[in-house]
Amino acid sequence: MNFASIGDIAFHYTYRPAQTGPTLVFLNSLGSDLRIWQEVIARLPAHLGILCFDQRGHGLSDAPSGPYSLPQLAADLRGLLDYLALHQVVLVGVSVGGMIAQQFALSDPERVRGLVLCDTGARIATADYWSERATAVRRGGLAPLAHLILARWVSGDYGERHPAAYRGYANMLTRTPAEGYAATCDALRDGDLRVQVSAIQVPTLVLCGADDLATPPALGEELAAAIPHARFALIANAGHIPALEEPDAVAAHIRSFLEGLPHGP
Repeated sequence: MNFASIGDIAFHYTYRPAQTGPTLVFLNSLGSDLRIWQEVIARLPAHLGILCFDQRGHGLSDAPSGPYSLPQLAADLRGLLDYLALHQVVLVGVSVGGMIAQQFALSDPERVRGLVLCDTGARIATADYWSERATAVRRGGLAPLAHLILARWVSGDYGERHPAAYRGYANMLTRTPAEGYAATCDALRDGDLRVQVSAIQVPTLVLCGADDLATPPALGEELAAAIPHARFALIANAGHIPALEEPDAVAAHIRSFLEGLPHGP
């Protein structure tokens, strides 16, 4: 396992340097960690660089007290890229990870070759929604909300068809530090990039699970319409985290997107 101190926070990460082509940086969703991307990464070409890390408050990274903010979470990403001497990358983010990717593309445009934004938006839900979620988690932890959250991570009767995997995802969620989860809700409460995203100039692919109830396809289409060089694609038979249910489809979209990127370092 690899750990890096960025500021006063210890971050857990995995890194495979590129042989040729770009380095992809994968950003996890609220309540998950870098493991959600494993099956997608296994289906990508071995010559690509791959960086995954647990955002602050998640996985094996530190979970300092909140609130967190999107600029702060983007600064964490910047610090890790500096630590690994990575100048320019392709960002692949789901849900809040997709919002962090957008924030970073706005604050550090010269460091981003492309964006793959999964099941996200320039604004997700409302401030009241995230305030209520943060309060509930700080008071009672994640266990009481686990079934509600997991029902959105995956589609249909996934839990009945794959009970062991469903329980594993429940373990990942409920073992997320309550303060880390709630403080990330604070970032989502305050995060609104709707005015700014039109300034993003890099090639962008917006993906969305066709059965996503948390960030529905209409939100993804709205995001793709707001970013000048973006296109939108649906992932069939998937909920809010398509990498869990349809890694073949997600990887295929990423491969196609990378083939269309302008050549660069």
